[in-house]
Amino acid sequence: MPYAEAFELQQSLQQVVIQDRGGGGRQILLLVEHDPVITVTRRPGARDHVLADTAALARAGVDLVETNRGGDVTWHGPGQLVVYPILDLNRLGLRLHEYMRWLESCVLDVLSTFNLQGVRDDTATGVWIEGQPSRKIAALGVRVSRWVSMHGLALNVDPDLSHYDFIVPCGLHGRSVTSLARELGSAPPMGHVKALLVDAITSRVEAAMCEVESRTNE
Repeated sequence: MPYAEAFELQQSLQQVVIQDRGGGGRQILLLVEHDPVITVTRRPGARDHVLADTAALARAGVDLVETNRGGDVTWHGPGQLVVYPILDLNRLGLRLHEYMRWLESCVLDVLSTFNLQGVRDDTATGVWIEGQPSRKIAALGVRVSRWVSMHGLALNVDPDLSHYDFIVPCGLHGRSVTSLARELGSAPPMGHVKALLVDAITSRVEAAMCEVESRTNE
């Protein structure tokens, strides 16, 4: 799916979740693989982390778009699983920092099923594969409106990692990027990875909602 199309869908569904607070209180989860695209935030200096010029990106079939999520610059494309949770963080009892760690935990759950040691980095949001040096396998960036989230996480399953040469990923100089395919020697089926992430997120949503309800009833 083109990035712009998914962005418009997220914005629309974010309003649905906000407006549904007095009703069923739905929570929505979108999963997508994007057409090749580099997304740049409005953070000062983020555009400088795009290393390729417009002509080079065009030859590679990579779009360049501005986005309103947090973070810096990243790449999306086939073989990368992008997950957009449209969640009412009030119902989950989460503030923004907690939510970012929550998303990282969902990715760590998935990596553990493949016997991969995923780790956090206190200086950089995302999920990394432990080692010297550590290698980034999942990027995070979100935006919250009235405490309902959009954007989310991108997990590299089997993307064209050479496209990361067009950017300084997340604005982090000298840090490498990896994928499940590279770490495991072969790519797991995308459908399997999707199922694992859906299970990790939905189980945490259910647990958080139960905890909030329990505190409310005390």
